[in-house]
Parts: sequence; structure tokens; C-alpha cells
Amino acid sequence: LRFDEQVRVVVFRSQVKGVFCAGADLKERAQMDDAEVGHFVKRLRNLMDEIAALPVPTIAAIDGYALGGGLELALACDLRVAASSAKMGLIETTRGLLPGAGGTQRLPRVVGIGLAKELIFTGRQIDGEEALSMGLVNHTVPQNSEGDAAYQRALALAKEILPQAPFAVKMGKLAINRGMEVDIASGMAIEGMCYAQNIPTRDRQEGMAAFREKRPPRFVGK
Repeated sequence: LRFDEQVRVVVFRSQVKGVFCAGADLKERAQMDDAEVGHFVKRLRNLMDEIAALPVPTIAAIDGYALGGGLELALACDLRVAASSAKMGLIETTRGLLPGAGGTQRLPRVVGIGLAKELIFTGRQIDGEEALSMGLVNHTVPQNSEGDAAYQRALALAKEILPQAPFAVKMGKLAINRGMEVDIASGMAIEGMCYAQNIPTRDRQEGMAAFREKRPPRFVGK
């Protein structure tokens, strides 16, 4: 996906009704020794980092349970949409564990330190409405009879992104992600570098021409 220039948005969904991702298989985990557990979690953390590093916008469509590593997968995405009935939580402390695939780092960056600590310390599960109220998800929708309401809303969100200039969107994502990790002066420099890369693009010229000619732009991602 990273190297496919035709890809403009990635939506993560589950084919299992009622479950986005239920996290690690604890029965499988129980058969591992300490070294194997450490290796497994390191690989899982690397996978989440790869998802977070995708250059295009990513959307998690949470139509059911997103627990433990399942919520960490959703947190690795740029945007999250949930059914109101979905259940989310970093439940690791209820099993003698702590989040190990990015949850302790990404959750506080999304909802703030206080709420992140509360959710991780208690292992509490919350529904889509609660997730929306704390900013964990961008949108919450009532579940439908097919069980894919969040996916349908995620598709609608993706369709809002699709017409925009692909390279500009990628640079916007890069500027936000890199800028959030540094002080604001450094962040401004990062924005300036990303903007400079966008200036010579054909899409920027097309955007200006379309505005002058009062027509929709035809972006090609170049």
C-alpha cells in the first residue's frame, strides 16, 4: 500500500460481525515462554508503527469490540469511526499486562494524559458514545442491521478525502505527525519544509487554475 500511488485512503474494517479486533489470543500467549512473548509484542508494535507510517490517511471502522491490541490498531490509524454499540478498551491490566503495541503512547496523544491513565489503570471498556465524548473517535453512528454502520460512515469520510490533492494530503499528514512530537518552533519549520515540497507540484498549479476558471480541480497526485 505504501508504494501504490493509486491508493489515496486506507480503511481498516473487520469481516467478523460484532468484532473489529479482539486483541491477542491469550490461550496462544499462555503457551509462550517469556522470550517468545517479548518477541511477539515487539513484532506487534512494529506492525502498528508501519500502519501509523502509511503516507495516506487511514480510517478505522470500529463496528464491534476493539480491545487491547485491537484498540491499539485503531489508535495507529489517523481517524476512527465507531458504532455507538461498539466496545473499546485497553484492558491489559485486567490480565496482568500493560499495553505493549503503542497504547501507552498513542492513547494519551489522542485523549489527553488524564483520561488515558484512567482508561489504562482501570482497564475499563467504553462504548462508541463515550469514545466520541472524550475524542477517542471522530464520529459515532447507530449500528444497522448489517452490522457495518461504522464502515459505511468511514467510506463516506474517505469519499470526502478522495477529491482533495493527494500529495498535499500526504504532506499535511506528515507535517501534523512530525510536528506533534516537537516544540512549536520546530513544528513550524517542519510545516515549511512540507509546504516547500508541495509548491512545485502539478496539483498546486491545477488547484490555482481551477479556482480561476471556476471549475472543479482535476488532481493527479503529481
